[in-house]
Amino acid sequence: MLVRTAKFGIGQVVRHRKHPFRGIIFDVDPIFENSEKWLNSMPEENKPSRDQPYYHLLAENSETSYIAYVSEQNLLVDKSSQPVSHPLVGNFFSTTSKTVTILRATP
Repeated sequence: MLVRTAKFGIGQVVRHRKHPFRGIIFDVDPIFENSEKWLNSMPEENKPSRDQPYYHLLAENSETSYIAYVSEQNLLVDKSSQPVSHPLVGNFFSTTSKTVTILRATP
């Protein structure tokens, strides 16, 4: 199996390449680790490769906040410098600046 290094890191703010949402990364899977049902729900032409990092995001768009699971090929660095206002950000991170987010210590 090919070993890949994740392009993005925990705490980094990213946006989706095709869909209008952005988010902050709170976990990374080195390869696809979601359900077959999730993967099979995508149209074949949009189905990403399993053999790449997948990111768990505290995601938001203009209407709502949610948790997203996104392949590396579909992410870009968010250059807006705007903080992510997802209501769970404070559960994972304690301090933010324009480009760096500090993980909250776990008890």
